[in-house]
Amino acid sequence: MYLRRLALTDFRSYAAVDLSLEPGVSTLIGANGQGKTNVVEAVGYLATLGSHRVASDGPLVRHGAERAILRGAVSSAGRDSLVEIEINPGRANRARLNRSPVSRPRQVLGVLRTVLFAPEDLSLVKGDPEQRRRYLDDLLVARAPRYAAVRGDYERVLRQRTALLKSLRGRPWARQLTGAGRAGPVGPRPGSPDEGLPGESGGDGATEGSAATTLDVWDEHLATKGAELLAARISLTGALRPLVAKAYTAVSGESATASIAYRQAFSINIPGQRNGAGADGRPEPEPDAEKLAAWLREALSLARAEEIERGVCLVGPHRDELELRIGDLPARGYASQGESWSAALALRLAAFELLREDGDDPVLLLDDVFAELDSGRRERLAAVAAGAEQVIVTAAVAQDVPPVLAGARFEVAEGSVTRAGGG
Repeated sequence: MYLRRLALTDFRSYAAVDLSLEPGVSTLIGANGQGKTNVVEAVGYLATLGSHRVASDGPLVRHGAERAILRGAVSSAGRDSLVEIEINPGRANRARLNRSPVSRPRQVLGVLRTVLFAPEDLSLVKGDPEQRRRYLDDLLVARAPRYAAVRGDYERVLRQRTALLKSLRGRPWARQLTGAGRAGPVGPRPGSPDEGLPGESGGDGATEGSAATTLDVWDEHLATKGAELLAARISLTGALRPLVAKAYTAVSGESATASIAYRQAFSINIPGQRNGAGADGRPEPEPDAEKLAAWLREALSLARAEEIERGVCLVGPHRDELELRIGDLPARGYASQGESWSAALALRLAAFELLREDGDDPVLLLDDVFAELDSGRRERLAAVAAGAEQVIVTAAVAQDVPPVLAGARFEVAEGSVTRAGGG
């Protein structure tokens, strides 16, 4: 897979840019602040419908413009495709595939697949668990775009259930609500994820019975939607594990090993353990959605009183952790700067190899990472990257890019991108 052409209109610093690209290495050279990362960000957005730099779309539109338009021509397995995204801050984005509108932008997911290395990747090791959960979920969607809907459904249920818990917080009778009397899965009834919260319009007029029924409904939705996402994450972790270990050895040049494990934050066997406390000794669960749904129902029942008291959801994949260890120690809090970079690179390289196993090579994006690495890690990363079908590199100075990644050069300055030598 490779990106043949990238055209941007009113995206970030670019009023208009149109790049022709080829398989192999393309390097964008320019001083900091000239827009190199904006190009990489645009390529990533075409692949994922999101930015690795900001959480909302507003900053992606050039100042003074109403919308941004991104177009990418992709060649994959002998087939050419054209992806077009219109970013409309405050309104629904629109997308077209091969010039035909699609009903939802996520229908273009999977046409272009990328793996991005950026300085922000240190947060995969040093940051909060949310960063590592996002790493897993983004990779799930890249491998199978249907997980974008699974992820969205779970997040919607989580928002609705959290709103209900907050509305119950402080009511004298609310902590007496339990889910222990439930006889099994709750069938379809008012309160499905596509409807509003039952009983919410009444505010404080909600009764104990209606609140218990409504919470049972949302518990069931969270259990079923969460189990599907949870099973996929656990299975993905198992597939990544040997690849992470191999990649860490390849880029670190050290004898220490790296390992990953999926840890659930809530224990139904050890009361009082939350947010990964004591999780080291727990076995990784099996990726069986039916068993995981049953586990989630039991956990939700046990956690209900505390959840109502605190007004938050304490159970579910939104609180879990992808644990990364170097040797016998957790990478977060113990790894050195060099070890942290090696671990972050290992996670990205493992994702690249897993996507490669699924079919075409994803496009490899290396955004100003060589300046952050020591010479050994720089050369080892470059050696691995050189085998990709297409690599797009950014650097402030050409000398930062190892010679093995020689290829087409582009100069970035003052809102324009030109090929070196006028080509």
